[in-house]
Amino acid sequence: MSRTLRLAIFAGETSGDIHAAALVRALRSRADVELWGMGGPRMREAGVRTIADTGELAVMGFSDVLARLPFFARLFRRTVRLIEEKRPDAIVLVDYPGFNMRLAGWAHRRGLRVIYYICPQVWAWHRSRMRKLARDVDTLLTIFPFEKPLFDGTGLEVEFVGHPLVDEIAAELRGPCEGLNWEGDPRVALLPGSRIHVVGKNLPAMWKAAAAIEAANPGASFAVAAADEAGANFIDSMLKKMPNGPSRFRVATGMTRQALRLARAALVCSGTATVEAALLGCPMAVVYRMGAVSYLLARRLVRVNHIGMVNIIAGERLCPEFVQNAAEPDALAAAVQPWLRDGPEREAMLRGLQRVADALGPPGASERAAAIILRNLER
Repeated sequence: MSRTLRLAIFAGETSGDIHAAALVRALRSRADVELWGMGGPRMREAGVRTIADTGELAVMGFSDVLARLPFFARLFRRTVRLIEEKRPDAIVLVDYPGFNMRLAGWAHRRGLRVIYYICPQVWAWHRSRMRKLARDVDTLLTIFPFEKPLFDGTGLEVEFVGHPLVDEIAAELRGPCEGLNWEGDPRVALLPGSRIHVVGKNLPAMWKAAAAIEAANPGASFAVAAADEAGANFIDSMLKKMPNGPSRFRVATGMTRQALRLARAALVCSGTATVEAALLGCPMAVVYRMGAVSYLLARRLVRVNHIGMVNIIAGERLCPEFVQNAAEPDALAAAVQPWLRDGPEREAMLRGLQRVADALGPPGASERAAAIILRNLER
């Protein structure tokens, strides 16, 4: 394609910033592309001019969403004005459904091409939005293999491109595991979540479970994964208030993958971290606790058989799940125990995790997505 392509690209969270930046690099390696939109530091490094930063866009909980509605209304109005002025060849949306699905509807009504990369998890909740997605989007690029068949019969063009984490983890495994000085045997990773309010709900049960694991395995040691310095400070403050924990532990800041590489097993808060643990071959129990009101709403809205993404991909309860009151410390400790030493339970888990890794496709998700986008624009 000889002329300069103009694309508007919109991501609203840290993970979207990471995956969108990889897509942008793949696009720019193949074509002359001018990009602007919404994102974070990685997208800017990749050459995107941003009108809003992911740090401004993160919201946590229903009350936070309500409080920031005026901000998002202003941002939406500014966004559509810029799209009308610049008339991009296509709009590329990256997850972040609260904003991006509304933008898709607006763009569709004005005859603009809409490409959605990383399908919003509308299949898990509010399935009626799948029809809206099929109506408003020209091409959907999915990162999970089970998503494409869900749209059969809708008329939506859907392509499974593979998961971008496959490339990231492959790069991680090619290098040495440095930076985490972690002694002890067996080593167990605790991943209570990346957001403060989620950590507050999940860490106490994990911490008590760690003490029970240490009682059964006197040499055990633990790494509590913190996403960033703010998370590490919050975890430190929590641990000081929780007596009777394990005697050997450390808080690992920004080293979640190193912890999973070194650990014999992990307790993992449900989310993308379960996919990372699977790709790194770390046996895990999936844990998720939330506020009582949020849990009651989730029970009414969520329509999936498993809460852990690793199990949704596997299509079975490969990793045990402990949700809400079931996340009881002794139960968590008992679930982890068989994986701390070599044996049939550990081998079965590792085989299952490899099946999940294989299902996520080969490396090159961003490159495949870029190739499909450019091919569609040539049509």
